[in-house]
Amino acid sequence: MEVDLNADVGEGMPDDAAILDLVTSANIACGGHAGNAELMIATVRAARQRGVAVGAHPSYPDREHFGRTSLTLSSHELERAVIEQIGALADVARAADVRLSHVKPHGALYNDAARDAERAGTVARAVAHFDPTLILVGLAGSALPLAGRALGLRVAAEAFCDRAYEKDGSLRARSLPGALLADAKLAADQALDIATCGQVRLASGGVLAVRAQTLCIHGDTRDAALLAAAVRSALEQGGVAIRPLGVIVA
Repeated sequence: MEVDLNADVGEGMPDDAAILDLVTSANIACGGHAGNAELMIATVRAARQRGVAVGAHPSYPDREHFGRTSLTLSSHELERAVIEQIGALADVARAADVRLSHVKPHGALYNDAARDAERAGTVARAVAHFDPTLILVGLAGSALPLAGRALGLRVAAEAFCDRAYEKDGSLRARSLPGALLADAKLAADQALDIATCGQVRLASGGVLAVRAQTLCIHGDTRDAALLAAAVRSALEQGGVAIRPLGVIVA
């Protein structure tokens, strides 16, 4: 058994350095919802020092709401926004002699592309247009991995350590109680269930089959570094090999 452990970072949160000590892939904010040139430079360098794969974390252009509000953009406008954000991080990475590994949308864009084939296709086209060798990361079982495969992209199915699930495989809305698993043991148990049993316990009860190649920890979750440490420890003790995304995704 093997899995990539990724984190959303570069958003100005305090635990990034400690989190990067524990994960194998970093999704770095590139200006749409958070981040700026200074943060991107620092985060790329920190990831490089630790041998952590660097990926872009584009969003709707919505810094006011941290990218967690859906925006009504045309396909052209959205594709351009995603390409511009990937390009901003790619420029920083190139200057640090780092090559981008992957792209993972953030927040509302991630969720919209998970359930809407048109949005998914737009995001996938943006990635393919920018660099078709990049891995597209999307919610396991959702529209985004399907859209990526349709364009010949390598894709990685993702599941979450610190979010609750609904029975349709979507993430429980943050506005609802129990949406976030801020308790380190709960998050670690969920990560191990996904990695070893291919399932996740639902917010409403019961279990859902989830096949994932990468597991996410949100850098803005409370005590994210402690959560990441608990997840990594649980996976290793459970016999799960933690490897970078590029090693796992053919």
